[in-house]
Amino acid sequence: MAAPDLVLAGRVAIISGASEGLGLAIAEAYLRAGASVVLFARRAARVDEAARQLARCADGAAARVLALSADVASADDTKRVVAAALERFGKIDILVNNAGVHGAKGSLDAVAWEDWASAVSVNLLGSALLVRAALPHLKSRRYGKIIQLSGGGATKPMPGMSAYAASKAAVVRLAETLAVELAPWHIDVNCIAPGALNTRLLDDVLEAGAQAVGQAAHEAAQRQKDRGGVPLEVPAKLAVFLASPRSDGITGKLIAAVWDDWESFPEHLRELRESDVYTLRRIVARDRGFAWGDK
Repeated sequence: MAAPDLVLAGRVAIISGASEGLGLAIAEAYLRAGASVVLFARRAARVDEAARQLARCADGAAARVLALSADVASADDTKRVVAAALERFGKIDILVNNAGVHGAKGSLDAVAWEDWASAVSVNLLGSALLVRAALPHLKSRRYGKIIQLSGGGATKPMPGMSAYAASKAAVVRLAETLAVELAPWHIDVNCIAPGALNTRLLDDVLEAGAQAVGQAAHEAAQRQKDRGGVPLEVPAKLAVFLASPRSDGITGKLIAAVWDDWESFPEHLRELRESDVYTLRRIVARDRGFAWGDK
């Protein structure tokens, strides 16, 4: 039996956007938990440097890392990543859709349409493309874990960043839908809300300026930068849990790394399966105690 800290021993994970930030932190956590990882991002130099960094994080890690330059928004590239993973490691157990961008910042009618559409292509279509490429293999094995990174855009309006907000909300509903579709194959699909991280995306907001993202959002970003955000290890730990056998049967959920007691979820599988907790839903008048609006 694997040591308690090697909960992912023998498993193979593909992680998009893994050359820096949270994607890199998840890759390191997976390696330390015993997994092999396939990491990819668009910039070859950064991916190669990430691979060198990961090779030093655990015994035998170098042999368990495959680094590729690929664009998650390209169907051909995602197919190539899946094929390379199978050629190198013989199987795939886990997909982590981490790649994401804020994209266009400013009013919808003022931003360049190409920038707006590109963000949706990376955040939403890229997530779907990687899953689509790997599903035949996962279905053939009748088991798998798909983990989607969500964010603040999924649960609240984000003026000035409509492409990001819309696409992040969409990937949560995509995950909820896939969870139902893939249940017969024992493939769990969940989303992580990682918390306020001090990563490239935060710097992106600060660089855009208050005129583009709004004064309140810009000031909040600056406060977060000054105080320090959520440590990357926090959402990475949740990513390990959702990739491990301990989370089997937990599916279709949007889980906050910081605020939810997710370590206790295995004790509540029935309630999780039979209720809409930790999902997106519509709030109606009676939910807020109003005596109007409902027939």
